[in-house]
Amino acid sequence: MPQTVAALQPVVALLLWTSIVWIWMYALRIPAIVADKRLDSKTWVGGTGKQLDDYLPPKVQWVAHNYNHLHEAPIGFYAVMLIFAVLGDAPSIVVTLAWTYVALRVIHSLVQILWNKVTVRFGIFALSSLCLIALILLAALRLFA
Repeated sequence: MPQTVAALQPVVALLLWTSIVWIWMYALRIPAIVADKRLDSKTWVGGTGKQLDDYLPPKVQWVAHNYNHLHEAPIGFYAVMLIFAVLGDAPSIVVTLAWTYVALRVIHSLVQILWNKVTVRFGIFALSSLCLIALILLAALRLFA
């Protein structure tokens, strides 16, 4: 398999996971909004999704919070993996770290959405961050060495 494809597969996998969480979020959120008589979508002006924390059950919002998290740290992941793809040089350690990062992000999502134990989430997030930092350092070595 070409190294460019190997570098981009985990990127697409995380994008697919983000899409699944997006669908999951709306599958829970829309019925909860409709059921909450305090929310009138016809008269509600402005605001942010975060304001729904005051109205919707926490378990509904946990999915939305995770969806937001999937647009934060993974941005660096997407960038660094695109660097390896453009270079056409993704050593096996890069591909392994990338798949590990994706697996940890999926586990982080499931923990946050289903259980939301913060100490567990933090540990998984910290491990995924170490993978991301390693990927960034490997890219820096490749580009500046």
